[in-house]
Formats: sequence, C-alpha cells, structure tokens
Amino acid sequence: MQYLAHISEDGKREQTVLEHSRNVARLAGDFAEHFQAGTWGYCCGMMHDIGKHSQGFQMRLKGGPPVDHSTAGAKELNRKKGFYALAAYCTAGHHAGLPDGGGKADGAGTASLQGRLKKTVPEYKDYQKEIEIPEIQNPAVKMIGKGGFTVSFFLRMVYSCLVDADFLDTEQFMADGYTAREPEGISEKHLEKLMGYVGGWMENTDRTTVKGRRTEILDACIKMGREKPGVFSLTVPTGGGKTVSSLAFALKHACTYGKERIIYVIPYMNIIEQNAAVFRDILGEDAVLECHSNVEYDDREEFKPMQLAAENFDKPVVVTTNVEFFESLFSNKSSKCRKLHNLANSVIIFDEAQMLPTAYLKPCVRAMAELAVNYGSTLVLCTATQPSLQKFFPEDIQIREICPDVEGQFAFFKRSEVESLGTITEAELAERLGKEQSALCILNNRKRVQKIYAGLEGDGIYHLSTYMYPEHRKRKLAEIKTRLKEGKRCVVVATSLVEAGVDMDFEKVYRELAGIDSVVQAAGRCNREGKRSLDESRTYVFELCEQMGLPAEQRLPIKVAGMVSKKFGDVSSLQAIESYFKRLHYLKDGSLDEKGMIERFESGALQADYPFASAAKDFKLIEQRTKMVFIGKEKKAAELEKRLCCGERSRKLLRDAGHYSIQIYEKDFEKLEAAGYLKVLDAEIAVLREHEQYREDRGMRMDVDFGEAVLY
Repeated sequence: MQYLAHISEDGKREQTVLEHSRNVARLAGDFAEHFQAGTWGYCCGMMHDIGKHSQGFQMRLKGGPPVDHSTAGAKELNRKKGFYALAAYCTAGHHAGLPDGGGKADGAGTASLQGRLKKTVPEYKDYQKEIEIPEIQNPAVKMIGKGGFTVSFFLRMVYSCLVDADFLDTEQFMADGYTAREPEGISEKHLEKLMGYVGGWMENTDRTTVKGRRTEILDACIKMGREKPGVFSLTVPTGGGKTVSSLAFALKHACTYGKERIIYVIPYMNIIEQNAAVFRDILGEDAVLECHSNVEYDDREEFKPMQLAAENFDKPVVVTTNVEFFESLFSNKSSKCRKLHNLANSVIIFDEAQMLPTAYLKPCVRAMAELAVNYGSTLVLCTATQPSLQKFFPEDIQIREICPDVEGQFAFFKRSEVESLGTITEAELAERLGKEQSALCILNNRKRVQKIYAGLEGDGIYHLSTYMYPEHRKRKLAEIKTRLKEGKRCVVVATSLVEAGVDMDFEKVYRELAGIDSVVQAAGRCNREGKRSLDESRTYVFELCEQMGLPAEQRLPIKVAGMVSKKFGDVSSLQAIESYFKRLHYLKDGSLDEKGMIERFESGALQADYPFASAAKDFKLIEQRTKMVFIGKEKKAAELEKRLCCGERSRKLLRDAGHYSIQIYEKDFEKLEAAGYLKVLDAEIAVLREHEQYREDRGMRMDVDFGEAVLY
C-alpha cells in the first residue's frame, strides 16, 4: 500500500509520506547545519509524519475524522532514549506546539509530552517498511549555567528547522512547485550600495563639525566590522548618525564573516517605520522586511514574496520589535518559532537596548547569549544611554565598544543643559508653559496630560497622547512640525510617545521625573538641530506635588532617578547614566526575571522536563491589561466600523482598525461601558457609540476619578 501525506486541492496530485519526509528531512537538516545540528534536523524531518502510515490518516485525507499523526514519531524516538528522547519534543509538537515535559503521573492524552507518549494512536507500524530512524550526533553546544536553558534553547531551534521545513515543503506541493519565494542573504552588492550612499559623507573629516563627527563614527563602524564575531556595543549620542552607522557595521561584518542576514530589534513602532524607510532608501525596497503588528503584506501577487518572507525572516534585512523577537524566542507555537533558525549566523542589532523590560532582563540577555555563543550570531547593543549589561552575560563574553571616544562624542553632541526645578505644582507648571514660545512638556500620565493641556490658553497649544488614535496623532504631529518650521508659537503637552523617533526641535523641554534614559531621550527634542547655544536651550526636570497613580514598574525607575539627580548635577552625563542603571539593576535584582524563566528551564534538565508550553504562556513583554476602543469618526473609519459590526474579522481588518483605535485600561473600559458610551462587539474590540466623547483637540475624554500610567 502507498501511504499519502497530502492530496492537492483539485485532487489531481498526490504526495507520499516518504517523499514528504525526505524533503522535510533534507530542508530541516540544511537549516540546522547552520548550528552543527544537521543530523537532528534530518532525523526529526524523517520521523515527524510516520503517524500518517495509518489507515485512519489515509481516511482523513478523503474526508474522514481528524487523526493524531504527530505522536507516533515522538513514541518511536522516545523508545530509543538518550538524545532521541529529546528530539521527541520536536516531532510531538510540530503542529500543536512544543509541549511541557510533564511527569510520570500524567495520564494518557494530557497535553504534556509524557501524556502524549501514553496516548493510544492508530496503528502505524508500516512506516518501518520505508523509514529507518536516522542517527543523530551530540549537540555541538557550549553549556551556559546549569545547561537546562541551553538544551531547551537548542530544542526550540531544532523545532524551528523542522516546522519551517514542513511548512515550506507542504506549501511547495500545494502550489505545484511555485511559491513566489525569493530567498536572498546579505552580499557584497548590499555593502556597495551603502558605500555609494555614504560616499560623499566620508570626505568631511573635520571633528569640529557635526558632519565630521558623524564621519568619524561611521568610519569606526566600518573598521570594527572586520573584528571577529561576538557582542558589541554602539554608544552614539542623539544626532550622531546611529541608524546608518549601525547598518554600516552590520553590512561590513556580514560580508567579512559570511553572516546571512541583519536583524534590527527595535522597541517603538514609529522608530521601526522610520528606520525601515532609511534602509530601503539605501538597499532597495526588496531587501528590507518589516515584521511587526502594524504591517500586513496583502495577498496581491506583487506582495506575495514579502508576505511569505515575513513568516520566516527570509530577507537580507529584517526590522522587528522587541515583543515579536523575544516572545518568539520563548514561544512554543510553530507559527512563531519557524523563523528562529534564521537568527543563526546573523548580525542582530538591538536598537535602544536600554528599553529591554527589567522584569524580563535576565532571560532576554540569556537568550541573546545563547545566540552569540552557540548559533554564530553577532550582537550589537545600540543606544544613546548604554545600560550596564556586561554583568548579565557569561564571563567569557566581553562586550566591545564600537564608537570612538564616547565621552568626547557625547560632549560634542550635547544640545541642551539639563536643570532640575525640584518639586512644583501643576499650576506653576502651567504658568511656565503659558509663557513659552517653543516648548515640549512630557508627563508620565495620560490623564495629567489632558488636565495640564486643558489649563493652557492661546494659539499654538497641542495635546499628544495615546488617548488619540494613531491616524489622529499623525495629523497633529504634521501640524506641529509645520508650525515649528515656520517659527510660530508651539507648546506641546505630551506623554513619552514623543521621546524617540519623533523628529521635533524645541527651544525648551519640560520633563516630569522618570527613568534617566527617558530624561535623556526627552532632552534630545531640545535644540535638536543645534542651531541655538547651550545657554539658550534648557531641559527642565521636575516632580509634581499632586500625586497620580503609577504602576509599580514605573515607580522604581522614578525613585532611582531621583537618587541619581541628587548626586549628579547633570543627569544626562555618562556617569549619571551609568550610576542609574547600576542602581536600578541592583535594586531590582530579585525581579529581573520576574517569572523565573531561567530557573524553570534549568531545573527541568535533570528529568528532561522542559516547560515549553507553560513558559510561553507566561512570557509576555506587554501584559494584557488594556482593551481596544474603535472610533469611527472619519470616513474611512466609518467604513471599517460597518465591517466590524457585521462580524467580519481578519488580521488585516483588525490591523487597519488599529489606526483608528485607542487602548484603555479595563477599569476605564468598564466605566465607559456602564455609561453607555461603548458597543462591545466581542473580546477583540468595542466601538465608541458617542462620538462627542472623542475630541479633536485631545482625543478620548476620560471622566474618571482614578489615575493611570501612560501607555507607550
């Protein structure tokens, strides 16, 4: 009997289990060979679908009931014990996701690996007529710590190879050989394009000029690109040309050492879109892939290659978010994990590295260390406020600085004096802002932003916060930039959303006390273009007498920043920044791995019980404490609202709706719903019934009695 793996949608073509298994094994083995695990990938590929050698599955292909075909491979690998028992995780989870290991007490059919192994599945012994279990070799990994985290990371990478290979071969068969995929890695042509782009810059070497300083930094990045792979830092002040310089290092390094792609990991959406535009300008449209929640490549033919590439990071330069990157590294789902093997042998740049969430700092750094030590990746910690991360890496990893004369560069690019106002009242703040011609005021709380804004009078007063939906904010930002360019009065009261990636230049900046990194980012909006003297440019840091509620994760950085500000006259100095991060990490040492991620995997090593599923569920860089409210005031939004209210749902529709939506905390949501302002459609979204509750000048009116922290 011939056992089939797939039948085409038109019923005219068939793929046998043996053919599919061999294809997947070859692909998975090739992928895994990038980290010397080719035999693991090949073995998992050959064994993943042996459960299709059953009458039950063959009936399933003809419309019969669902059949478990994933457990069989795990059973056979587990019987061989040793390394094979570890590979069983990958075959068992190639559809449902990597399971928890579980214990001997787990009953048959429970979701754990132990439960799966006890499960009765349709007879599949005929696989032995076609497939022998391939040999696998010792994993070529260096153990970090106790070894449990290292082994679990290795298994997730092998799993990535398997599921990507399975997806790709199935896709190819169903498309009858054509998939619109155009795999391409970094090559000399990309480096040549960059050198052509910056060629004119390199002529200016006068260190007394901005262009000359940028040239110095750029030249250092190109030269350091020849250094052997490892972990680097690039500490460049605002205005120093960090985006292009980091790309120059990455391209030179990739070409020198045969790295296959460049991955940019960025905390803010607005920075992602901005940086991706720069990279496309340099390297071309097809060389750059954005992979984050605000981009959706549709299924039109011209976008098909990008849509497919987004599934597995298959482009020379990939730009993604902290959330997408790290949650994928700790995920157990095939859709999230399939791209992970393409992180191997890459240059990975962590832009604004200080923005790594402190509650997950240790597991994030540990995952970064695994990529550097065991998967041939070069890491670059790129920031204007370098946190002290060296102590979180293994001792044999030494972080090398790329930027020459860091202190000198920071002194040169300093654009404003930072001055403390101490503790003031809201009325005093409003009075100062009322006298300013060009000023930005950044506060820690959205409701406080609305309150201060409401107390200001006169022309050229603006409000910016996430109480305004993205399309609305975009228009306001355009107005603000035009007004600043024309030299008209412009006073903006905003949340921290304007601190990074927003190109605005104010004479004065007022910043409510926050983490020192936030203060430095805010100071970067003052005299940004360097057209005024330091004496004319001030960044004022203050605390407000009137208290508003803040979550615990924001209170400690503010407390530490207050301690540092008392010791250092200038909190934006390198010494103050270093002191801030050392104190913050010391005081939070016990909660730098809040969910105990590292120990959960380390402790599982003795029994090979790795908590893949439960850890994935707990690892959330952004806790889901908010709900989405859609505002259908604009013509395009009104059309989207009709579709939403009719029950239509798709990833693209929800992403389009996100441009006209705000996120609010659950308690605010409940209050608005109780007042009849919301029409709740489902767990995904609610629609604002009363459009007058949303104002053109300051977004959603939140007439509630309690405070909340700003959403970034």
